Amino acid sequence: MRIDEPLLDIEAASQSYDGRRWQFRNLDLSLKAGEITAILGPNGRGKSTLLRVLAGLLPPTTCRRLNLNPRTGFVSQAYAGSFPYTVLDVVLMGRARHVALFQMPGKTDVDKAMTALEATGMADYAKRSIDALSGGERQLVLIARALAGDNAVLLLDEPASALDLRNQDIVLTLLGELADRHRIAIAFTTHQPNHATTIADNVLLMLEGAETLWGQTRDVLSESNLEALYGLPILSLPFDRAGEGQSAFVPLYRQRGNRENAHD
Repeated sequence: MRIDEPLLDIEAASQSYDGRRWQFRNLDLSLKAGEITAILGPNGRGKSTLLRVLAGLLPPTTCRRLNLNPRTGFVSQAYAGSFPYTVLDVVLMGRARHVALFQMPGKTDVDKAMTALEATGMADYAKRSIDALSGGERQLVLIARALAGDNAVLLLDEPASALDLRNQDIVLTLLGELADRHRIAIAFTTHQPNHATTIADNVLLMLEGAETLWGQTRDVLSESNLEALYGLPILSLPFDRAGEGQSAFVPLYRQRGNRENAHD
């Protein structure tokens, strides 16, 4: 494989559950080693559906070319286990394809799981019940589970959606480190444009009418594109941080009326 060859790519892919309403049409997308792609769009626009297609969990309705990667890890929005597994047990589940049928995980599998927990800062939680963790801690465990599988591609469905600001920063920082240090190709969905500007090399916008816009973050993320995407004004505000010029997107929500005009 050439160094610049995508680890996963699709061409002219379209998806519809009923043949009438399309989540996306004629979508081109490629994920390369060490690059992060953020996928943005309103609720119901097909972001999670697209991740399922990329993960091989759902076949596209039509597609000119579908080059998936068998070493792809999928991280859902939340852990939905029915039993109080330990954190280590949950991460070992990521080793499933490396363990023969009817066999138990071996020392190599445990070592891989612990290495993944160390990478996510969760090694000290290995013996705790997954049910006893906070939402942010669980999210880190789910990322560790995907890492334990020796995956070249990580797909994450809103990995920071239920987290406070500090834990959002922890997760985003971790994704950046995985791309930079381990050359993993990453795609994640989010409702926050600032998550994309923080770590994403590329952005995919899921627009109205099943249209999409994909390209480098600096080219795709603009006030006009985001206003068209979400249907409300969004400003890009420049600021200086440690001598470096940066910017942040701010949505202009409709303000509540003056207090004197409110009902008692």
